[in-house]
Amino acid sequence: MARSDLLLSLIRAGGAGDHEMLRKTVDALVADERKKSHHVLADRLRRAAEALSSQPQVSNSRTIGEVGARDAVLLLEPRIRLDDLVLPGSVREQGLELTEEHMRSDVLRAHGMEPRHRVLLSGPPGNGKTSFAEAIAEALALPFFVVRYDTLIGSYLGETSARLRRLFDYVRTTPCVLFFDEFDSIGKERGDPHETGEIKRVVAFLLMQIDQLPSYVIVIAATNHSELLDRAVWRRFQLRLGFPAPRLGEVANFIEKRMQDWSERPKARASRIARSLGPVSYAEAEEFCLQLRRRYILAMGELAIDDLLRLELAHWAERVKPTGGNAQRPYKATTSTRSRRTGRPTSSRSKGDSTS
Repeated sequence: MARSDLLLSLIRAGGAGDHEMLRKTVDALVADERKKSHHVLADRLRRAAEALSSQPQVSNSRTIGEVGARDAVLLLEPRIRLDDLVLPGSVREQGLELTEEHMRSDVLRAHGMEPRHRVLLSGPPGNGKTSFAEAIAEALALPFFVVRYDTLIGSYLGETSARLRRLFDYVRTTPCVLFFDEFDSIGKERGDPHETGEIKRVVAFLLMQIDQLPSYVIVIAATNHSELLDRAVWRRFQLRLGFPAPRLGEVANFIEKRMQDWSERPKARASRIARSLGPVSYAEAEEFCLQLRRRYILAMGELAIDDLLRLELAHWAERVKPTGGNAQRPYKATTSTRSRRTGRPTSSRSKGDSTS
């Protein structure tokens, strides 16, 4: 087959590959055929090229503002297990109940019931909400999708709702755990006079989509500011779990668990380390343990673990602390009380509060 015949076949088939490249090839071939006085063939090529340009072109590239549903989520491999987490007793029990419902969903459906699949987690940051969602995905061996607000929320009217629709249409196709972190950024109270009509429409559409999700899609939403959520949001979730800031004993248990596999552990008790750290989240306590472990590994035996612990606690005391309404009030090594007899301040420092 001559090259002109081959090119005609490609044009009649609608083109192969890039239309712009094909058009340039046609132009060059037409000019070459006219030089050879093959005007009939040149005219046929020209007419075929003009017909191609009048056809609607389908492009794989996205137009401005268009986001695919797959781009609106991050697919993460769940690695955290429920047994790895330090959770309030009721949260752990309800997490185990949730996984059992989905593992034995066939039993529930045989009795006309569905497993719960809409979960709301609330509490201050760093206390295990994201880890809990990941652990549920790990326990059920499901894909763990984390919603990306940077690609989901658009600046044009109706854009966010359109992207939400594509997102929910995508996740309906497979059993998974769909995780909305900082859910208050999209599920805001519609009665807030400072919010626009657009966000109110988005919230209404979001709630409708959540209601229509099949039970094999577990949607877990987490928020640090539950007071900002729309009141209708709360009703949509069948399971609502609180993740409060840990108490001193819970932080101590967490530190003990993190250090139990170390080849060399500090002589100081975990309770004393927790007391020295003050009011921290689990994430902060874990970061402290990881930093202490890093320094010990890099010291390569030149410094003892207890010396490194004292150094890291000194650095911890000088760290920059958050300010404002979300800041936690620090524990005080001494608490000032007043004597009932004299009315003067007295120190209530306990004798065993030293770190080492």
